[in-house]
Amino acid sequence: MKPCARRPKAILVPYPAQGHVTPMLKLALVLNSHGFDPVLVTPEFIYRRISPAVDQTTVEVITYVSIPKGLGADGGAPHDFFSVEKAMEDGMAAHLERLVRQLDVALMVVDLLASFAIEVGIRCGVPTVGFWVAMLTTYKLVATIPELVRQGHISNCGIPQKESEIHQNPSLTTQDLPWLIGPVNAQKARFKFWTRTLRRSTSLRWLLVNSCPEEEEKAPIQCSRGYPTIVPIGPMTVHSLLTKNPSFWEEDTTCLTWLKDQEANSVIYVSFGSWVSPIGRDKVASLALSLESTRRPFLWVLRLSWREALPHGFLERVRSQGRVVSWAPQVEVLRDGAIGCFITHCGWNSVVEAVQFGRRMLCWPVAGDQFVNCKYIVEAWRIGVRLGGFGEREVKDGVKWVMEDGDIGVRLAELKERMMMAKASSRVVANMAGFVEDLKRMTEDDSL
Repeated sequence: MKPCARRPKAILVPYPAQGHVTPMLKLALVLNSHGFDPVLVTPEFIYRRISPAVDQTTVEVITYVSIPKGLGADGGAPHDFFSVEKAMEDGMAAHLERLVRQLDVALMVVDLLASFAIEVGIRCGVPTVGFWVAMLTTYKLVATIPELVRQGHISNCGIPQKESEIHQNPSLTTQDLPWLIGPVNAQKARFKFWTRTLRRSTSLRWLLVNSCPEEEEKAPIQCSRGYPTIVPIGPMTVHSLLTKNPSFWEEDTTCLTWLKDQEANSVIYVSFGSWVSPIGRDKVASLALSLESTRRPFLWVLRLSWREALPHGFLERVRSQGRVVSWAPQVEVLRDGAIGCFITHCGWNSVVEAVQFGRRMLCWPVAGDQFVNCKYIVEAWRIGVRLGGFGEREVKDGVKWVMEDGDIGVRLAELKERMMMAKASSRVVANMAGFVEDLKRMTEDDSL
């Protein structure tokens, strides 16, 4: 990297969802500590939501730039996975390319799910690195696509031809592949998305992975040749300078006051993430009755659009037992000592935060990598239980099991030590420093 008076700019392009923007912000702050001026590029609807909400730390070191009109004709939020994909492929690339050519950019960091930006980096001649916000194992499942097709485990359209084991402890099979969501036509469309992402990623030299060294060592799935060098730098919590996760939605902080009045380790916290439609109307009603029947205090994050699925009179009946909020400051909630267990969709950010604060998990995965994360929680790490359903007996038994099993607490503490404490922290910091040095050497060699 040529010496210059100004700090080199690094453009960061996250996939436009809360669970992707948050770790990218954390990475931006880490890059800033290594001498870069980070520029976070998001669609308009995200820019409008997070730019007023960021804390002073990020305002001082990160430049926020919006892509005009965002993902929809009205600049609004996307409706589903496929509308996001279409908008990224059809419209965002041209806006991003204009921005890159306007700025003196030394590095682009691209969320692999926003792989359109990899091609922008190539066209602009900018060193480009990938970023994987989830577990390394899930990336490796995607990277084995050519081998799975060659061996006949899946068809050319990604549909399993047989249930084959592809990973041990936890036991992952071809039924756990992350594109197997919804009807067959949707599965095929998602598979096409992943194969395109994989093809584009072959041009990358490095892939920064928001995954812990401990998990990386236990992911023996081998990637096909020709893919980037994997650099584990996570979970980002280990070396994050972000003091507060900015939220796309207004947080109901009154729930924190309510938690202060609850007994230690007594509250069931329920949240199914930020973007995926959680569980369906019937299951919302069933879970409501089951939470009520536990007679334990609960805090449930449930968007207003799903409230009409609640049983008649439910909110009035549970007024003294629990709280239902549209959105909660999750890190602050999980940090509170009143939380006894976490009913979760097993998104990677939620899993990391649960481990960070020692919260036992009841798992209900909904989509994508959440099924893989769930298997780690239940089988490999044994720090939670997978719910079989939302009936009264299933919820009562699950809550009782995870809240009263003393060994789960021991295993959580051990996992936190491996994932986040001094030894893990020093390793991921060294990995990041090594990546930056490699980047500098490569750039210097290219300039000769």
